[in-house]
Amino acid sequence: DLAARRAQREPLAYITGHREFFGLDLAVDGRVLVPRPETELLVERALSLARRLPEPAVIADVGAGSGAIAVALAVHLPAATIYALDEAPGPLAVTAENARRHGVEERVHCLQGDLLSPLPEAMHLVCANLPYVGSEEWEALAPEIREHEPRAALDGGPGGLEVIRRLLATAGPYLRPGGAILLEIGAGQGPAARALAGEHFPQARAELLPDYAGLDRLLVVQT
Repeated sequence: DLAARRAQREPLAYITGHREFFGLDLAVDGRVLVPRPETELLVERALSLARRLPEPAVIADVGAGSGAIAVALAVHLPAATIYALDEAPGPLAVTAENARRHGVEERVHCLQGDLLSPLPEAMHLVCANLPYVGSEEWEALAPEIREHEPRAALDGGPGGLEVIRRLLATAGPYLRPGGAILLEIGAGQGPAARALAGEHFPQARAELLPDYAGLDRLLVVQT
């Protein structure tokens, strides 16, 4: 019963089975995070960077979940090759369904494994909405999030930057010359995230971009 599920604070997107993201209707269920409007900022910046390239873009979406980023990029970049990466098969099944739904399944390659390790080639762009909620903040989250969304997609360890740190530490070999990394981050994590980028990519330009509320939400590391 829909009312009963909502009374249990289950997110509406799980009850209806879909969520709109970047103008696309996406299938979602309890195996994946509900796509957030803030993540559209990452897609917008990735599209801008990809369209400046002299060749078709090759892009990774790390921790793909529903495939929101991967599918949106594939729809708007008809010549691009997209790799959707996740450590679990459940989210990749949702990504594959969404790629089929929008006719881009031939160009969205779903690969299971840890972070960037399954990639068969180097990328122009590495995009990621990784877990960035600090473990210490978990109990304070709204019941819709804490009791229903997958913790593995949200909990970034103490301080929230453990997974992002690991990605930055290992991304170098997976980037083409002049490539970029685009990471969604939590409000208040900007300075620490930019410092991590400087540690692992000292020659790169690390830029923080705000969300609609004026909070740091996107870290762009341009090598």
